[in-house]
Amino acid sequence: MINIGIIGYGYWGPNLLRNFMELPDARVRIVADLDPKKRELVERRYPGVQTTSDVQSLFQDSEIDAIAVATPVNSHFELGMSALKAGKHLWLEKPMTETSLQARMLVNEADKRGLTLIVDHTFIYTGAVRKMREIVAAGDLGQIYYYDATRVNLGLFQKDVNVISDLAVHDFAIIDRLFEEHPTAVSASGINHFPGTPENLAYISLFYDSGMMAHINVSWLAPVKVRNILVGGSNKMITYDDLEPSEKVKVYDKGVSFTDDPAKIHEMRVGYRTGDMWAPKLDSTEALRIAGQEWIDCIIEKKVPTADGRLGLRVVEIIEAATSSMRGRGETVHLRRKDAA
Repeated sequence: MINIGIIGYGYWGPNLLRNFMELPDARVRIVADLDPKKRELVERRYPGVQTTSDVQSLFQDSEIDAIAVATPVNSHFELGMSALKAGKHLWLEKPMTETSLQARMLVNEADKRGLTLIVDHTFIYTGAVRKMREIVAAGDLGQIYYYDATRVNLGLFQKDVNVISDLAVHDFAIIDRLFEEHPTAVSASGINHFPGTPENLAYISLFYDSGMMAHINVSWLAPVKVRNILVGGSNKMITYDDLEPSEKVKVYDKGVSFTDDPAKIHEMRVGYRTGDMWAPKLDSTEALRIAGQEWIDCIIEKKVPTADGRLGLRVVEIIEAATSSMRGRGETVHLRRKDAA
């Protein structure tokens, strides 16, 4: 039985506690939060779970095996490093840290101590993304041409991170999982319409050695909520609408063919193919439940989780590069190769 301590019971903490409480091989022992009203809420909903305002007590508690950090990103590094140095396995909310240097230090510390570090990139555990990865891995799409995403809504405005860290972070993790390819360059443009606040709108382009290109539009200023992804390949194409109640993922047998055959120089050189559409059946298990179970399994079996610290590090590197490009008015920022991790 893995005993878990949770730090932070704000926006995401309740979801962690609810899911962790239902894992057969885990038990939430204690929740730490500075707000007495939130601690009271935990005590009322889960009488068997202790609460405290003293975060340090979790690091010193020998009965706690693992700690989940669900606090603002500016506290992730300090809390995460304290947990690892105390010998605790670590769950970190995304983005993993404010800087790639901090993320790399956490990865190295976890490796040195043989501890399991997972980053809560929940989307890659959804039935939709797992099915998309299966289709891509099978080669059904052919050569991947592009990934195009729109992730917009009205608010919630964040005080400590820009819209790239808040929304585009999901797509950075999804792309990494789908294609297992790290971008070599990033270009982004964005703006903060309210002085003294983080950027609230951004357009990001990612470039890859394979020839694939990804484009992501994120905004806190849209009148409607949109969560759409398009993946285009030489053989087939995928649409993913996360707000669709059913048939979130659709696969289209559509494509384009191009010929340079001199014998056909007088004919149309581009041909279009239109076939069937099918909506694959998706696993409806809550993604956070799957991620939580994987964390516990990896702790027990000493395995590496899907959303490990290195994936978290790669995502932070893209956030850094995109933010740098955005503040340089779209200048291209080059990234290290994935295999250099």
